Amino acid sequence: MITQEQLKELQERSAALSRYLDIEGKKIEVEEEELRTHVPDFWADQKAAEAQMKKIKQLRFWINSCSELDQAVEEVATGFDFVKEGLIDEAELDGLYATALDKVERLELRNMLRQDEDKMDAILKINSGAGGTESQDWAQMLMRMYLRWCERHGYKTAIEHLVDGDEAGIKSVTIGIEGDFAYGYLKSENGVHRLVRVSPYNAQGKRMTSFASVFVTPLVDDTIEIVLDPARISWDTFRSSGAGGQNVNKVESGVRVRYQFKDPYTGEEEEILVENTETRDQPKNRENALRNLKSILYNKELQHRKEEQRKIEDSKKKIEWGSQIRSYVFDDRRVKDHRTGHQTSDVGGVMDGDIDDFIKAYLMEFAGE
Repeated sequence: MITQEQLKELQERSAALSRYLDIEGKKIEVEEEELRTHVPDFWADQKAAEAQMKKIKQLRFWINSCSELDQAVEEVATGFDFVKEGLIDEAELDGLYATALDKVERLELRNMLRQDEDKMDAILKINSGAGGTESQDWAQMLMRMYLRWCERHGYKTAIEHLVDGDEAGIKSVTIGIEGDFAYGYLKSENGVHRLVRVSPYNAQGKRMTSFASVFVTPLVDDTIEIVLDPARISWDTFRSSGAGGQNVNKVESGVRVRYQFKDPYTGEEEEILVENTETRDQPKNRENALRNLKSILYNKELQHRKEEQRKIEDSKKKIEWGSQIRSYVFDDRRVKDHRTGHQTSDVGGVMDGDIDDFIKAYLMEFAGE
């Protein structure tokens, strides 16, 4: 049975969240924002209207979540009296406490996502490393892991581009992920993921190490201005491969955009390549490819700003693209994140999308940066 001290701590954490989030202020703000939607021509500018509705939705999320938390904490407090009166047993009280604790921890975690880009949708790209079929199989396993994680959280996903492996697995995949704070949570997955296992593709049954890289960027929307220089853009079209019927193979619906990017801070130049074969409609694929290109450019600006901030603050750790962030050792039943030290023996659960504890450990340590 939980103690009075545990209840007191729970009540203090709940009250602190409500004060920090200024829930009373948000209630006034949501009323003011809803008044703006009552004007006759509100939907004349659909994009502005959708942005306004999204703002109201975010405000209501905090209000409703804190209200649900307050109710859960109150049920725990009432449960103490009920136990004394014999109306509920200790196990039921512990269950009420576990529910309330889960709510407060989830809300505290969401509160860590304060950057403008955290609330955005995300684009997640996986590339297999060197190693042929084994690493390509590993890339496909990671793809399934993230798709299952998205399914668990009710996020909408779309495979925007996929390149199959030579014999099995995949060489690369680009996944669009739509849902509140998708980027905020998944930014923890940026980096190289290492697999150690007895490979089914090795005739001698040897233990092998494989690598795959994961790259996550926020999906910019029309409310963010990203300027593209038309002179630096070139397009190619190609026939999509894979399932989809005869039309996929006969019509050049796949698009490839090349952008000659010049870094405004360093002067360095590079070619950014984006492909999209999501639909059979070439104009729609062009639109999606441009949106993904803007997301990459937006992410470059974010990385520059964060790097400048790191220099100023002299942060204790530097996490960048290309660093090995996590190891999945199947034989030893261990998954370990090298940045936070968090690990678990539930390899099967992790590969089925249960990576919330890794995300939470990352945000607890690095969200403040």
